[in-house]
Amino acid sequence: MKYQSGRHFLQIPGPTNVPDRVLRAIDRQTIDHRGPEFQQLGLDVQKGLKRIFKTEGTVIIYPSSGTGAWEAALVNTLNAGDSVLMYETGHFATLWMTLAKRLGLNPEFIPGNWRTGVDVSVLEERLIADRSHALKAVCVVHNETSSAITSHIALIRKTIDRCKHPALLMVDTVSGLGSIDYRHDEWGVDVSVSGSQKGLMLPPGLSFNAVSQKALDASKKATLPRSYFSWEEMLGPNKNGYFPYTPATNLLYGLREAIHLLEEEGMDNVFQRHIRHGEATRAAVNAWGLEMPCKNETEFSPALTAVVMPEGHSEIAFRKLILERFNMSLGSGLGKFTDKVFRIGHLGDFNDLTLLGALSGVEMGLTLANVPHHKGGVDAAMQSLERVYQKK
Repeated sequence: MKYQSGRHFLQIPGPTNVPDRVLRAIDRQTIDHRGPEFQQLGLDVQKGLKRIFKTEGTVIIYPSSGTGAWEAALVNTLNAGDSVLMYETGHFATLWMTLAKRLGLNPEFIPGNWRTGVDVSVLEERLIADRSHALKAVCVVHNETSSAITSHIALIRKTIDRCKHPALLMVDTVSGLGSIDYRHDEWGVDVSVSGSQKGLMLPPGLSFNAVSQKALDASKKATLPRSYFSWEEMLGPNKNGYFPYTPATNLLYGLREAIHLLEEEGMDNVFQRHIRHGEATRAAVNAWGLEMPCKNETEFSPALTAVVMPEGHSEIAFRKLILERFNMSLGSGLGKFTDKVFRIGHLGDFNDLTLLGALSGVEMGLTLANVPHHKGGVDAAMQSLERVYQKK
């Protein structure tokens, strides 16, 4: 592609835009990862992540994508052949289930339609039926970016407790952490899985496991093979700020700065900002007369919005036009939604004017691609934002 003036609009639901302060933090000389300067860095990021996850427990950092943290959650707590209950909310729930199969586990996948989050009544029915407690873990995705659906983790925990079931609760919050209120300890999550490239506003390359004491106890009896992702290997060096192998030092510089940025804005303000942008984007989609996959208003994601293309129109062709004409990247349709759904990311380092610029590009693109729609989506988004400020 030839050079296009101005900034590129990265409106996919991750990786997200990286703030200048984070880029500057990463852009420095690598240091001795066994020396005292690194020790302070290691301790700083561990303490900071505990605040972000809202946990007093252990947080382990891996030099990997979120897929590595998925694997770490499973191999550190389970045995070959163990049954795990997983719920189909979209593409990433499906990928986690596939990974579990490859590890030699026995995932029971509750089928879903990619239009709703975890149905706790279905979950409760299955847990009650498991009188022998054969299910060793319940694995769910907090914020499913393929379908733009957010499931209610606190309700899932209450359901497990009401059934008096001992299964571990594992949650993928890769795109939720730093974007949507998340409470590892209060919600009784045993293993939270996340990554660096979404709400934490970093490049890809770091992943995390926040771990409860119950999960740590399970890890002492787990027999699935593990080495690179072993919690036990990490825990000893981590106590002193170090790692058992070479860490992603420069990304850790960026992580420390990203945590500073989030806490300077205030986490509650961060969450409200994402809610505000989600509401404004959905106002635009409704004004265009287009459909969203998510059917329950209480499950709309604050981090992104998925939009269904009208019959006979290609989201792949539409996104290509948007990229070429307006230098903007939109999220593609994944899995069952390939060439049927495009996604607008509004998470991470993002503000009101960025949102309005992105929505303007989408509205112009709909016209140029001859996609049936009504005008006025950007106006509806502006009115949504104005109402928020008028209430203050």
